[in-house]
Amino acid sequence: YLREFQDNEKTIPTILTTSQKLSTGVDARNVRNIVLMRPVNSMIEFKQIVGRGTRLFDGKEYFTIYDFVDAYKHFSDPAWDGEPIEVVSEKEEKTTRARKSVTKAEVNLEEVPEKKKKIKVKLADGKAREIQHMISTSFWSADGKPVSGEEFLKEMFGVLPEFFQSVDQLRKLWSNPVTRKAFLTRIAELGYGKDQLEALQKMMSAEKSDLFDVLAYVAFAVRPVTRKSRVEKTRDAILESLNKEQRDFLEFVLRKYIDKGVDELDEEKLPILLNLKYSAIDDASKTLGGVNEIRTMFFDLQKNLYVDLRTREKIKA
Repeated sequence: YLREFQDNEKTIPTILTTSQKLSTGVDARNVRNIVLMRPVNSMIEFKQIVGRGTRLFDGKEYFTIYDFVDAYKHFSDPAWDGEPIEVVSEKEEKTTRARKSVTKAEVNLEEVPEKKKKIKVKLADGKAREIQHMISTSFWSADGKPVSGEEFLKEMFGVLPEFFQSVDQLRKLWSNPVTRKAFLTRIAELGYGKDQLEALQKMMSAEKSDLFDVLAYVAFAVRPVTRKSRVEKTRDAILESLNKEQRDFLEFVLRKYIDKGVDELDEEKLPILLNLKYSAIDDASKTLGGVNEIRTMFFDLQKNLYVDLRTREKIKA
């Protein structure tokens, strides 16, 4: 069967049942499609599987990976191919060749960048956004073409006004779990899903911030704050007028939010949080005051969490 699969003269489409048959040393240059249907936890195995498609063959200009298990995230792992190397001009290359002979280790040390650099992307509002350019992240435009992080940022900036015209409108939309979910679903359909937002979050060095801050920075150049700082500045308003048991539960929710992010505030996550804290929904209802009251308390937490922090500080002052 393997020999049949390797026969490039065949005109009938052929399928090989598992990539493991294409072990190292098997010459199958005409592989056009690779389907990933199980998790690939080993980077070595991932490279071997993808490598089956990179072999050159007449008339083969590309190959396609159908990924059902989110294995594409390996491409963002430094272990995939390391940090992108800087482009060296012909003049610099000649100068390097003219230098005295040095060891390979010394050359590598010279080429390692001292720190991750940032670039400024100027958007249509005339303001610049800073992002890291030394992060290996693949973005795709709405029409399925690979684009740079800078191009992706500009395209996203052009789309967001369809959903909100001001940071206050974004705040109102984001502070309600129902409208937030609908918004995230809609922009994901346009090619700006959670994975892309998290990639931008990383490029902004804002992993400890909220995805709200990613959107506010892209759309309005509002500097991100950390989730911990957001909680510290709004905790009093969130816990105001609640009894001890209710405050205890919301403190638990806030710790989860600081640790893991906005997903902990999804409406679907509420039963899970209650079970984690109280082992059973009935026990939670007895302690906190009933399902409707708990839901209202959970939603009110978010209204207070996403208030304008500058306004909150002025009120305190």
